[in-house]
Amino acid sequence: MDTQTRHALKQDRLVDATKTSVDWFHENRSRVIQAAVAAVICIVVVIGAAVIYSTRSAAADLAFGEAMDTYNTPLAQPGQPAPPGEKTFATAAARAKLANQQFVQLANQYGWLEPGKTARYFAGLTAIDLGQTGAAETYLKKVADGYDAALASLAKLALANLYQQMNRTSEAVVLYNQLIAKPTNTVPADAARLQLASLYEKTNPAEANKIYAQLKTSKTAAGQIAAQKLQQK
Repeated sequence: MDTQTRHALKQDRLVDATKTSVDWFHENRSRVIQAAVAAVICIVVVIGAAVIYSTRSAAADLAFGEAMDTYNTPLAQPGQPAPPGEKTFATAAARAKLANQQFVQLANQYGWLEPGKTARYFAGLTAIDLGQTGAAETYLKKVADGYDAALASLAKLALANLYQQMNRTSEAVVLYNQLIAKPTNTVPADAARLQLASLYEKTNPAEANKIYAQLKTSKTAAGQIAAQKLQQK
């Protein structure tokens, strides 16, 4: 087969393929258009969701910053005027009340975002400051059951301390042991052991001394505290 013939055959195949494609498009035009429209809609939805997420994340970050500013605002010193331009609170209760309101609102509005989850933890802490133990337990339990291990361990520690204050020591012991078994960067095992030993000082002194003895060899702040505790015995 000569070169001219091969070229002619290629041309014929190209024409046939083009004709077939055109015919297929005409036969399936409505489906092609629908698929194209669906693809455009998906792109628009994805872009819109990304914009909404970014906007709400920024709003949540801003609200969390404002709540933390309130939480960290200094208290007015008796007989001393506040420094110019610096906000202060007359009492810790007044500060906790406003911070709690801000954290609760943030948690309710943006609870699916990281600032909202963290705000729920601080809502629990400020509820403790206000003596609202029921609300504090509710907030802290929800955070403790969350998927963020670092934040959940902080919530468990706060919850265990709350139970200790409420004389629910058996529940506190369970939480401390959970923290010891599964330590995190935010609550190391030694820190949880130290808290457990502190609880046992009143209920089981022998067990407290045993834990302190184990801890004193640790080259951490917990080890130093444990050594001091044993020296005071």
